[in-house]
Amino acid sequence: MKNVRTGWMSGFLAVIFLMSALLIQGCATIRPRNAVPMDFSGKVTISGMPDIRTDMDNPDPIVMQKSLVESFKEEGPVNFLGIKVYPVLAISGGGANGAYGAGLLKGWSKEGSRPTFKIITGVSSGSLIALYAFLGKDYDDQLEHFFTTISTKDIMRKNNVFKIIFGDSLMSSAPMAKKIASIVDGKLMAKVVEEHKRGRRLFVGTVNLDAQEFVVWDMGAIACKGGGDSLMMFRKILMASSSLPMTFPPVTFKVSAESGELYDEMHVDGGTMRGVFSIDRLTKNMEGAAKLFGIDPSKYRPQIYILSNGYMSPNRQQVKDSLVDISVRSLDTVVAAANNGDIYRLYSTAKRRGLDFNLAYIPADFKPNSKELFDTKEMQRLFKRGYDDAVSGYKWHKTPPGYGAEDEAAEKTE
Repeated sequence: MKNVRTGWMSGFLAVIFLMSALLIQGCATIRPRNAVPMDFSGKVTISGMPDIRTDMDNPDPIVMQKSLVESFKEEGPVNFLGIKVYPVLAISGGGANGAYGAGLLKGWSKEGSRPTFKIITGVSSGSLIALYAFLGKDYDDQLEHFFTTISTKDIMRKNNVFKIIFGDSLMSSAPMAKKIASIVDGKLMAKVVEEHKRGRRLFVGTVNLDAQEFVVWDMGAIACKGGGDSLMMFRKILMASSSLPMTFPPVTFKVSAESGELYDEMHVDGGTMRGVFSIDRLTKNMEGAAKLFGIDPSKYRPQIYILSNGYMSPNRQQVKDSLVDISVRSLDTVVAAANNGDIYRLYSTAKRRGLDFNLAYIPADFKPNSKELFDTKEMQRLFKRGYDDAVSGYKWHKTPPGYGAEDEAAEKTE
């Protein structure tokens, strides 16, 4: 995998040099956009679908909070204190490493203790895992097939030098779009609608690149719209959530203002801003809305599960003393640190609220040996590791690394 990544990074640096030269000479062309104006202060929505998404940091009470409150109308298991416990699953990105999470989910089904999750969130490649997890254990075989049979050519195709210089990405995402279209069909959408109406929720994250906002999409609400537009939107969001900037082209969404003006938004991989996310920020200021529906928030308590398709400890490699190798390794380090930071934040929130926290991640003793970005054999090996870990009874981590018994004891003495 290292040689492959070094190869495309070398090409990338060469392209950056060529583009810089063209820009200096005034030869490069920029495709026109009708982006939302920089000084725009109103609200824009997807045309015909005003209630399917929200900004994570400023949740729309009419959209996402209403959807969440309505989901709690459905009955759930009650503990001995009379509190309804609802399991929540948050799945990170990770590219080919998603094979571990896929294997763990299927092994968890085999082991027998996998719960039916009330709410599932996913970002980047984790959005596809989240979709299958939402559909239930009957879709485990399809989940396995996806993460143990694909290769790099099934996900991306190299652009020629002219498309790279005058386009917006190194690779074409057409193979990935085709793969998503083959997965998401009418039958699958009907199953998503069925689960949504049972009170379960599936949320997928993308990044609005213009606004630098993390956008959360209610995939069940989209499926419930029905028709071809709903199907195309569902596929488009999954594609956007997995569109790594520069590698894949951004995905454009047409939006409309309240006054009727039409604009476009550019969305990229949700992992650009969040390695993993849960609903903690979406529930901000929900108490009033809950009471309108006759729901007492104090009677509900989430049980948090985080499935991280990455390592939580340093993954040692020997780095060559070259610009390309140092750049690639540095990027990997930044991404891993950001993902771990999101997990620590979620743990801090859970601890503050007294919630049950559970974390799974790729064990440090699994050493990858990929020959390409999506190495089928390595993904099969990683899937099997996740499956075996779960079948034997996965011991979920109750704290992230660094929050062990010693740390908690130190906190109590402060």
